[in-house]
Amino acid sequence: MKNKLLSLLLLSPALLLADDGLNTGDTAWMMVSAAFVLLMTPAGLALFYGGMTRSKNLLNTYAMVVGAFVVAFVAWIVAGYSMAFGNGGDMQSFIGGLDNMFLNGIQWSDLSGTYPTYVFVVFQGTFAAITVAIASGSVIERMKFSTWLIFVALWTIVVYAPITHMVWGGAGALLFDAGALDFAGGTVVHMNGGLAGLVLAILIGKRKDYQKTAMKPMSIMLTALGAALLWFGWFGFNGGSAFHANGVAGLAYLTTALAPSVAAITWMLLEYMVYKKITLLGAVSGIVAGLVAITPAAGFVDVSGAFIIGAFGSVIGFFGVVVMKKKLGYDDSLDAFGIHFLAGLWGALATALFAINDQNLLWDGPLKATGDRMGQFMVQLESVAIVGLVTLIGTIVVYFIASLLTGGGRVDEESESIGLDEATHGEKSLNI
Repeated sequence: MKNKLLSLLLLSPALLLADDGLNTGDTAWMMVSAAFVLLMTPAGLALFYGGMTRSKNLLNTYAMVVGAFVVAFVAWIVAGYSMAFGNGGDMQSFIGGLDNMFLNGIQWSDLSGTYPTYVFVVFQGTFAAITVAIASGSVIERMKFSTWLIFVALWTIVVYAPITHMVWGGAGALLFDAGALDFAGGTVVHMNGGLAGLVLAILIGKRKDYQKTAMKPMSIMLTALGAALLWFGWFGFNGGSAFHANGVAGLAYLTTALAPSVAAITWMLLEYMVYKKITLLGAVSGIVAGLVAITPAAGFVDVSGAFIIGAFGSVIGFFGVVVMKKKLGYDDSLDAFGIHFLAGLWGALATALFAINDQNLLWDGPLKATGDRMGQFMVQLESVAIVGLVTLIGTIVVYFIASLLTGGGRVDEESESIGLDEATHGEKSLNI
């Protein structure tokens, strides 16, 4: 039987990759990394968000996150991938083309470097899906599910794909050519998703009983479990962004373990100084803030850089959640803006300050070319400004289109009072 199978393999060219550039180690690593990142959304983020919401909205919160993943991934295959990584011709600075819609022109045997292009498509698709899912945390408990799903499909193509192209789209793309450093998605994912969440929260308005009644989390344990799954998946998120099973992936692994550890300790110390108590919710919030902050720098900085980025990422996240939200009065339900945007912004800028100045840098830029760290900082500043502007304008446009198509983006008062589990889905969860 063994010899028969070997003969079939040798005689069937369809079972063999024609391009001998395939590296099995890199292929296995990228496939595992993509699976890790997939786990982050329908398991990690869904539980992290679900535990922080009220029991009457737990299932809806989970549905918002999972719905975002499946819709965004399909939109990615339909047009998002082509617009992010395709050839945009005269528009290459800002967006890719449509030649690869539905993955047209891509064969199973094609390679992206040393592993199959299909694996690259899946890996990047999981990034697209979690980015828009992050934004759901700002509008939990009051946004129509139908509006949300339409918003996700449009936003993935209209906002996420162009931003991804400008930063990661290769030669000719605006921020890529400028030398912007974003190892795994500080601007593309976290700033983008966090700011989109704030814009949606402002457009939809506050929950009707916001700051009037206590809105206690349903289960801190669910949130803690979600944070643990997010951290686990983040090793694929950051480590996989090296695109090889190599030393840079190992560096990203180390910084992805260190920065959130430092950030968690920092958040606990801040809580104790302010409230004289240390909470589990605060500890896991610090972990996520540290993960967000290190993401753009994960494969660019050493231990000292990871330590500083993690600590200050936690301080900035704490400020956003505890001080800034209360001061400005916006209703960012689960602090998507406070943690993802602000910590992501810090990480993107801090990358220029702490990046190792050697060949570990994957893109050309002022720091690598001439050692100009301040020049690199200005490129990073340009990058966050452009991403912020595109996210702001694009999110407003897409929301109004989705709202128009669904007769308004906000649920009615009765549904909000009953809870969206029952009003929207006809289901109830056990009070864990």
